[in-house]
Parts: sequence; C-alpha cells; structure tokens
Amino acid sequence: MKVTFWGCRGSLPASYSGSQTKHKVKRVLELAIDHGLQNHTQIDNFIRLLPFDLQSGYGTNTPCVQVDGGEEIVICDAGSGIRDLGQMLVGMGKNIPRKIHILMSHLHWDHIQGFPFFVPAYIQGVHINIYGCHDNVEETFVRQQRTPTFPVALRDMGSHIEFHTLDPSKSYSIGGMEVSIIEQPHPGTSYGFRFVQDNKKTIYSTDAEHSDDAQSPDYPFLKFIEAADLLIFDAQFNLADHLFTKQNWGHSSNLIAVELAVRAGVKKLCLFHSEHSFNDEELHKFELDTKRYLKIYNEHAILDIVLAHDGLSIDI
Repeated sequence: MKVTFWGCRGSLPASYSGSQTKHKVKRVLELAIDHGLQNHTQIDNFIRLLPFDLQSGYGTNTPCVQVDGGEEIVICDAGSGIRDLGQMLVGMGKNIPRKIHILMSHLHWDHIQGFPFFVPAYIQGVHINIYGCHDNVEETFVRQQRTPTFPVALRDMGSHIEFHTLDPSKSYSIGGMEVSIIEQPHPGTSYGFRFVQDNKKTIYSTDAEHSDDAQSPDYPFLKFIEAADLLIFDAQFNLADHLFTKQNWGHSSNLIAVELAVRAGVKKLCLFHSEHSFNDEELHKFELDTKRYLKIYNEHAILDIVLAHDGLSIDI
C-alpha cells in the first residue's frame, strides 16, 4: 500500500507571500555564513542538513490523499490538491487510469472545491465513482458547478461520473481494497475510512473533534484504528486552541492524536488538516512539539510521527 498526499491544509488553501520567501532566504543565508561554504559540494551538503521548513515546505492545498493498494486509483476527498493529482494523471498520457474512485469524508467546501479543476473528469472514457455517506453528495457536486458560480456544469465535464451512497455500518470493496467506515463528530458529520489490503491497514480520519469522551477505554475510535500501519489524523489545533478558543469547531489537537495513536498501537501517525494560517516555520515547530509530547506522554512508546505535506509519499 502506498499513500500520497496532494493537499493537507484545513478550512481553505494557505496563501504564500513574497515576505515568507524573503524570511526563509534570510534564515538560510545566516546559517550559510556560519558554515563558511566554499564550493558546490559543500552547498549541496549544507542544503541537505537544513530543517524541512527551510529546504522545502508543507504546501498550500486543501485535503486530497491518494491511496494505492489495488489495481484502481482511490482518492480521499477532492480539495484543491486534486488539481495537482489530476495534472499528474493526465501526464501519464494513454496510460491514464480509466477508473477512479473518490471517497468523500464530508461536503464542506475545502473538501470539494478542487473537483471542477480535476482534468481527468473532462476526458471521455474515464469513469469516476464518487462515494459518500451523506445523502446529498451528488446534489452538492452539481450545485458547486451550477451557474453563476462555475462555467461548466457537472453533466458537461466529459467523463462518466457516478455517485454512490454508502452505509457506514457496512464494509465495501473499492479499488481492490476493503473499506470500512466510522462516523465522526464534526459540524454536519464527517466519516473516516479504513483501508485494508494484504494485512496492511491505513486510516484516513480528518475533520473530527475528539473530546473528553475519547478518554473512555471503550471509545469506538480506538477499535477502528487499532494496530493501524498508518493513521492520518485531523490535528489542526494545538491544545490551547482546542480547549479554549476553538472548541466545538470540529477539529482535534496534536496531543490527543498522540494519545489515541499510542493507546491503539498505531505504528505511524500522520498529522493532517494543518492550520491554514501557519507558515512553514510554525508548522515545523508544531511537528517537533508533537514529537516532544510523545516522550512526555509515554517515553517507551514506539510511534513514528510526521506532519503531512503536499507531495509526501508513504510506503506501507
């Protein structure tokens, strides 16, 4: 199983300004002075040693995650990241997948806004299945592209688009993987997905607010994520935001992500749905703080932690 992240931000795409670039360049040059670089080899080695927020970045797109485990492409959510995914697929030329599956966690705008710009949806011969547990998935996609908000109606996109309503109490075979579903606390309700193939288990769980009831030993989410190889978890907030200023907004903190992952025996935790107002430096600190908390919560726990970024691929 392979998981690729095309969009990782929450609520809306993150902006990127010239002042942010200038700040990064200044920090890099300050470090370069200390290293006394003299040739290209030293420069290359220096760049490799830079922290992630300086040599790269966490990206700007809203949620879109590709899960490869079967013979057909499976996508979680259609945020702005699905545009970049579509460009990659079109670049495959005649080898572009002819059958694509998109699972929708819910229908908030940051999770559907990229679909009108998903180029494979305009190609005849491509069959796109869109799945969701809400009973108005098709209506929402149609309305998003209805005049006057978009010039191309959904029915005119060119591909064959089919909608399927899922029952969260059932399991399904989608794209060659077994898919199970859990209902999650979020305004309007969201759903998490568990993908299983060849004894490998990936959980996609975004837009969920885990609160005091998560401390219960029989909290249902623990069973759903038990022994997962990869848990993709909504950790948009730090603890202060989650408890005070943004309580009941429908998102969780990085600390509860760690606690649930450790209790469930998860192997790798991927923090997801990152705060759109955080720059790369702030997100890098957020990731490091989360890793430090793991040692405070359980110094003996074996849990790999990573903060999702656009372009990240994880082999399971």
